[in-house]
Amino acid sequence: MAEKIILLHGIFRTARSMRGLESFLRGHGFDVFNLDYPSTQLPLEDIVTHVHPQIVAFATGDAPVHFVGYSMGGLVTRAYLTRYPLPQLGRVMLLATPNHGSEIADLLKPSRFYRRVYGPAGQQLGTDGNTALFGPVTYPLGILAGNRSIDPLCWLLLPKPNDGKVSVAATKLDEMAMHRVVPVGHTLFPSSRLVWRETLAFLKGD
Repeated sequence: MAEKIILLHGIFRTARSMRGLESFLRGHGFDVFNLDYPSTQLPLEDIVTHVHPQIVAFATGDAPVHFVGYSMGGLVTRAYLTRYPLPQLGRVMLLATPNHGSEIADLLKPSRFYRRVYGPAGQQLGTDGNTALFGPVTYPLGILAGNRSIDPLCWLLLPKPNDGKVSVAATKLDEMAMHRVVPVGHTLFPSSRLVWRETLAFLKGD
């Protein structure tokens, strides 16, 4: 039976943004569920509740189930696994995830436009943290961070190095089994073949 992977996209994105990675992983023999969720309509804790029935329906059988979360999708992954531990959980890969929040979100949160566009979850992406949502990491955890940006203003505002939205330091967790910095900007992570290859290697344990 093929090992399974659940993909979780970032805020203000849809599952369509992860289709390249989905096809790549399918091509390497994985059963992939590219999960769509309302990233701008609910707070993180309600997103976890929303995706739970879909994950349960997919994560049947004894095959290992891996998770790959991009940006806020990584926070959804961590919050989900804190509330709903999976007995058949395999490895977890976080792509450009602001594990300690983003200073850019701190700057934008007071903006009415930001609140309207990014919704409740957008208010939870700052550095003030949502530690109650995240329990200890008890699974093999890999993290990719970027150090390039297509937005020079955001790049200047963030601690260096950063990917234009999240600093490298903000991606790190003490329990991580692997942390690697790649020359990719935040927005381009889902479409980067380098990111795809690094993700595949970690999920395979290479």
